[in-house]
Amino acid sequence: MKTGAAERMSAQQRREQLLELAAEEFAAAGLHGASMEELARRAGISQAYVFRLFGTKKALFLQVVQRAFTRLVDGMDRAAVDTSGVDSVAVMGRFYDRALADRTGLLVQLQAFAACGDREVREVVREQMAGMWAAAAGHTGLPPVAVKSFVAYGMLLNVAAALDIDDVDAEWARGLRTRIHAGLFDHLTEENNQ
Repeated sequence: MKTGAAERMSAQQRREQLLELAAEEFAAAGLHGASMEELARRAGISQAYVFRLFGTKKALFLQVVQRAFTRLVDGMDRAAVDTSGVDSVAVMGRFYDRALADRTGLLVQLQAFAACGDREVREVVREQMAGMWAAAAGHTGLPPVAVKSFVAYGMLLNVAAALDIDDVDAEWARGLRTRIHAGLFDHLTEENNQ
């Protein structure tokens, strides 16, 4: 998504462009490895302008992380409208499975987890995980142990998608590709998980 130097954009349009390009950069190289020089080059602007819009590289990274998680959580919320219980698990699970096709968003999430050694990053990622938990718990009404299992399966699916195992013909890969059905969570009750 490169623009010509002559193309004029509003600051908001430029911010949107940079957030998309930065997601690709951070997905590939992480917080510390991404190059703001390369980002500016791809956008056809100066590196100084990138910093004028976002302040710091970390501030840009945090906005990219929030955006990636928000897209996921908002999608789960939309998918589960007017559902509850295991019906919510099923529709959110199907949405999540489709969302994994957004490799950039997926890798941004994984890079965010990897950067949690930084206190500010850790706080933002905690907030995003809280939002994901709230979406799952709020729609399903399931006990915490079932919500925990749902989120845990989601994280395993993230790893499988990051490994790009669709074409791997091995028992472990076939096992990871199996679909999770909502009934799997029926036995996860507070009574039998004390």
